[in-house]
Amino acid sequence: MTTSRMPTRSTAAAAATVRLALPADVTAPAIARAQVRAALAELDVPDQLRDDVLLATSELVTNAFEHGGRPGRLELRTDGCELVIRVFDTSSSIPELKEPIAAAARSRGLQLVRALARRWGYDPAEGGKCVWAAFALS
Repeated sequence: MTTSRMPTRSTAAAAATVRLALPADVTAPAIARAQVRAALAELDVPDQLRDDVLLATSELVTNAFEHGGRPGRLELRTDGCELVIRVFDTSSSIPELKEPIAAAARSRGLQLVRALARRWGYDPAEGGKCVWAAFALS
């Protein structure tokens, strides 16, 4: 796991991976958004897709902070056709896609991710789980 807050990147042809360690406090979503924004600009991701990826990033990191024990790291991967944001946390509990209550100001995070992404899901990971969202690049 990367220990700095600066992203690291490995590239090959049209593929890239950005890894970011996340702090275990309320600054995690803002730090993740700033770093992902910079990576998306460098990867020349279209503006409309950038907005969707940034909103999904914010929701996934916020959920990891509030429901996942604590966020551990974020990975952004692209293979030229698809971009995937993966957020790792320290909980093994399955993410719950809740139906929002009209009067409630919260509990819409995964609904937003589902609406924005081509697909989303979760996988077990060492020390917890990974919740991810995938976006088409073409």
